[in-house]
Amino acid sequence: MTLPSFNATDKVVVVTGASKGLGRAMALGFAEAGADVVVASRKIEACERVAEEIRALGRRALPLRCHVGDWNECDALIAATVAELGRIDVLVNNAGIAPVPPSLLEVTSDLFDKTIAVNLKGPLRLTALAAEHMTAGGSIINISSKASLHALPFTVVYAAAKAGLNALTKAAAAELGPRGIRVNAIVCGTFHTDSFDSGMPTEMQAQMAAGIALRRIASADEIVGTALYLASDAASYLSGELLVLDGG
Repeated sequence: MTLPSFNATDKVVVVTGASKGLGRAMALGFAEAGADVVVASRKIEACERVAEEIRALGRRALPLRCHVGDWNECDALIAATVAELGRIDVLVNNAGIAPVPPSLLEVTSDLFDKTIAVNLKGPLRLTALAAEHMTAGGSIINISSKASLHALPFTVVYAAAKAGLNALTKAAAAELGPRGIRVNAIVCGTFHTDSFDSGMPTEMQAQMAAGIALRRIASADEIVGTALYLASDAASYLSGELLVLDGG
């Protein structure tokens, strides 16, 4: 019996929202595991910086500007990836936004449309397009949130979008499974990222940590092992699943 491996040598991995936070951590993690990585985000300068970090690890990096809420930019991202790197082995739908409306009544049309576009429309389009350039063994990883399972008023639109992403995960797994392409989601709890740490007071972070079994908030790089697992042959029979990564 051959033991499964998390080795990603020579795989082509596309990570959206890869210029910072969880996306950057996963982009670097895949590169360290041997992959060539497409670093996609809205700000090309930030993508270039992460790409340089990946090249320093000896892997190819392709920085591309993409606003995933724009249908045409999703098309362009996949086309540029295939033109430069020839195929796609792994897609990580990580880009997301979580604006906070004061109440249901104060949800604006613009806030609703932008939140749904980035968190759901983009992943749907990218999944559909990327799968056309994958062979059996390809993996699509959607980055969801515990808000999708335990929604609160201030997360109403974000939670609805991520719940839709969960449904997309299962539907896409069913459609793409006969082609040997797996689709799974990581349902994230609380992680230390730049945006979280800048927007969340220290005392509130402590309160949140107290409600977690492990009594701490995760560092961004603690998502990497789960992402590598889902992309690897170690997860060859796992598809359509929502893996909760929240410290308990």
